[in-house]
Amino acid sequence: MSDPNDDVVIRVRGLVNQFGEHRVHDGLDLDIRRGEIVGIVGGSGTGKSVLMRSILGLRTFDEGQIEVLGVDVRDAPFRERQLMKKSTGVLFQDGALFSSLTVGENVEVPIKEHYPKLAHNIVYELALLKVKLAGLPADAISKLPSELSGGMRKRAGIARALALDPPIVFLDEPTAGLDPIGAADFDNLVKTLQSALGLTVFLITHDLDTLYTICDRVAVLADKKVLVNAPIHEVEQFDHPWIQEYFHGPRARAAQQQQARIGDASAKAV
Repeated sequence: MSDPNDDVVIRVRGLVNQFGEHRVHDGLDLDIRRGEIVGIVGGSGTGKSVLMRSILGLRTFDEGQIEVLGVDVRDAPFRERQLMKKSTGVLFQDGALFSSLTVGENVEVPIKEHYPKLAHNIVYELALLKVKLAGLPADAISKLPSELSGGMRKRAGIARALALDPPIVFLDEPTAGLDPIGAADFDNLVKTLQSALGLTVFLITHDLDTLYTICDRVAVLADKKVLVNAPIHEVEQFDHPWIQEYFHGPRARAAQQQQARIGDASAKAV
């Protein structure tokens, strides 16, 4: 077991994930350090969500070792693995909210699961705090997911992911389906929460604006491995066909130009 005080809070070594005869990951290694936002990118079929589910212990991988906060997600004693799970919050791509529950009741689910003896009024106040922390108005706590916009449902998902004050948050395509303004607002929310709470963020995305705006490093999945895991200006220079096409195509140039404009505006403001 690794030192839990190590700067690396997620360590993946030699990961193999296989479906029948098809290997999605073959000897994949990945380190994620405390307090950083790492964007996970790759083409279709590279196993980004499979990697996330393996790290979370939601999928039994075929070979390798994964440690989260020094705990082996597969071989550690049950109590240690349960404590590790409390240390991770997850926002799945579709939000995964319970449609029959209000936003507040959705946020309360993990609190009640792990702290069943807490008084109802305390659970409610904790849920309200998380709803507000996610940038939702207080009255959203009593609304059903179907009564919310797409962006508000994402924020409700964030509120639930933060319910247990986890140090690590996993976000699966958080800006998918949002318009550019909504996506930018959500990126700002993630960055603000990461900075204020000291979160480590594992972020699966196809959104180039997100990569350029809030990610400290970008890990690229291709050829069944993590090809590169570095700041985006280093990733851009990596000599691989998919990386060159993805980071130097028209959409990437537009994202780069947008970030240059933001940088210029910030410099002028100072």
